[in-house]
Amino acid sequence: MDFMLTEDQGALRTGMRTLMERRFPRAALRAVVDAVGDAVGEGTAGGALDRSLWRELGAVGFFALRLPQAVGGVGLGLPEAVLAFEEAGRALLPGPLVTTHLAAGLSATGLSVAGAAAEGKAVVTGLDATGATATTGATGATGATGATGATGATDAVLVEHLASADAVLVLGEEDAGMRPAEEVLPSAAAVRSVDPATPLHRVRGETRALRQRGTAARLRREAALLTAAQQLGSAARTVELAVAHAGERVQFGRMIGTFQAVQHLCASMLVRAETARSVVYAAAITEDPGDVAAATLLADEAAVRNARDCLQVHGGMGFTWEADVHLHLKRAWVRAEQWQTAAAAEEELAARLVLTGAPCL
Repeated sequence: MDFMLTEDQGALRTGMRTLMERRFPRAALRAVVDAVGDAVGEGTAGGALDRSLWRELGAVGFFALRLPQAVGGVGLGLPEAVLAFEEAGRALLPGPLVTTHLAAGLSATGLSVAGAAAEGKAVVTGLDATGATATTGATGATGATGATGATGATDAVLVEHLASADAVLVLGEEDAGMRPAEEVLPSAAAVRSVDPATPLHRVRGETRALRQRGTAARLRREAALLTAAQQLGSAARTVELAVAHAGERVQFGRMIGTFQAVQHLCASMLVRAETARSVVYAAAITEDPGDVAAATLLADEAAVRNARDCLQVHGGMGFTWEADVHLHLKRAWVRAEQWQTAAAAEEELAARLVLTGAPCL
């Protein structure tokens, strides 16, 4: 399988990186963290999205990337979406990017909010009513089982950026649907998030009025893959941060990058990121549930372990909010609990091994 990017794919990735560096540079990221820091410290969800940035993403086709050109989309596929989300993860772009992108894909159903999502005029967050997001990044929160009762209601799950959203994409066991955020917010409770740029609310799921029949599995699978792409972007960025710091920081009269222990840390980070990249790209082509599960596992591991190793390279400075690696680690923890946890991915892989009847050594 050839994973070399085509000329158009390379141009897409370069364009996305240029857009992120121009529209959401490090100073903008720090401004978001500073703005929500006090609110998070008080135990509130806090943190409003930059609507102008959201509309600009819509204008360049970020959310309509996979819509047909006949309906105003870009007409590209899942591999190209993975490249775009990898760049978003690299820049630590906040917001429910994945669910707004998925909601835009429902425009063919005639949902008005789907068209607005495609244009970046609506923010759509997500609620996995099966409970897959029950422990997402909440500190001091206990996970919910997500079991669906006879009334169609589920135990409480966590929803990101609910206060800034216009709609909520709800995924049930088999079906999906959209609910206005203003209907969900009054009964939601703000909880403290480990990532200051990802405010969270605890919400009780409701699955009785889901009208998109049989779409939940596909949407959940694509959400997991696009989240893995963001983890991949974060993992690759922390490699760059670690190598750059190792080439500048001097201790005992030498750059720390000349020490073998630091070199081994950086080399291991690069191996993790490139291994995850190959699997994430493969899953984008095959769209196979087993490949998506493998991509989730490797991308989550690369993002979290690379951030930890990058923090070690930075030394004591890495433990402070002034170091960006700190933000990468917090976001990686949150994403690792979204859509498909490590346990769920392992169960998926195990089930497929049983189905294929592959002999065990």
